[in-house]
Amino acid sequence: MLSETSTATVRATLPAVGAAIGDIADLFYRKLFDAHPELLRDLFNRGNQASGTQRSALAGSIAAFATQLVEHPDTRPDAMLGRIANKHASLGITAPQYRIVHTHLFAAIAEVLGDAVTPEVAAAWDEVYWLMANSLIAIEERLYAQQGVLAGDVWREWTVLSRTEDTPAVATFRLTPADGSPAPAFRPGQYVSVQVELPDGARQIRQYSLTGAPGTGPRSFSVKRVRGGGGPDGEVSAHLHARLREGDRLRLSAPYGDLVLDDSGAPLLLASAGIGCTPVLSMLEHLAAEGHPASVTVVHGDRSPADHALRADHAALTGKLPDAAAHFWYEDPEPGHPAERTGRVDLSALPVAPGTRAYLCGPLPFMRALRSQLLAKGVAAADIHYEVFGPDMWLAQD
Repeated sequence: MLSETSTATVRATLPAVGAAIGDIADLFYRKLFDAHPELLRDLFNRGNQASGTQRSALAGSIAAFATQLVEHPDTRPDAMLGRIANKHASLGITAPQYRIVHTHLFAAIAEVLGDAVTPEVAAAWDEVYWLMANSLIAIEERLYAQQGVLAGDVWREWTVLSRTEDTPAVATFRLTPADGSPAPAFRPGQYVSVQVELPDGARQIRQYSLTGAPGTGPRSFSVKRVRGGGGPDGEVSAHLHARLREGDRLRLSAPYGDLVLDDSGAPLLLASAGIGCTPVLSMLEHLAAEGHPASVTVVHGDRSPADHALRADHAALTGKLPDAAAHFWYEDPEPGHPAERTGRVDLSALPVAPGTRAYLCGPLPFMRALRSQLLAKGVAAADIHYEVFGPDMWLAQD
């Protein structure tokens, strides 16, 4: 909880800080990478830095946390903190790195806001920062303990068992621990970080959802080759598509992620678009193995059937459940595809059972649209869960 004095100061200065937070975040990253170029080379996503999405996500999370502290002082935004902490744990972030961030973030605040940063203002926002940072550190320590690893020591060598071309743009890799030990347990919907060494020597990291059933055997994840659309192509996805073959080694993190199934037996709606189907496939594997008794509505949107990665698995796993139906929308469908499933996903004609828990994964506009439709159908906001591939821009665009 923020102190009374700091609450008054943060409330008074939040409009000014909020208006400047984008400039502050931009300057912060420039200062951080000037002082620690290895962080951009080996930790931060260079593509997200180039596009500005990481800056916007940081700005959104800081503004959201500060707003929560002053408007709802007795509660904590645990969903936001949990999502960030899981991503940090998958990267091996440790507590000392928060002091590095603090140094350069507050230097950026002072430079952007100038004389407005009085000692009282600096102290209040310092309190905000450490409330958020210490909350994340505590959550991350628990996440490391759950995986039985020391803080930050999340990386293991894995060997590629097979590679499958699912679509022209998506490849699925099946791997096993290189030392022959059992794979760590994971929950359906979680992801791993993948670290690759690129031709310039950088060790870039990306996250990919696990697609198989939870267990201690081999692991699978699917990689969509990212095309820039006017910007640079995805350097890690391009590297994996071009170079990773059977027998190769790859560094994977322990599994993390907060988009995990609640095994309460409630009715479910699993909605995805594009490569967002990958965590849904793991969920379906688990539900089929457990014999989930309640209804399961599976929804997916894609450009065409040929672009729908793991389409056969998506349909087959749904068919293994006693009370489940799959509904696929395509913008460019095959002949004979139902007209009402042409174009973008629209839930208006689909029945949604009372007490449904919804899990969404896909582009942000897709998830926003479906969340609005689900709320209109009476699904509780607390029962709508989502996963973002890359920086969480939901808060940044609210």
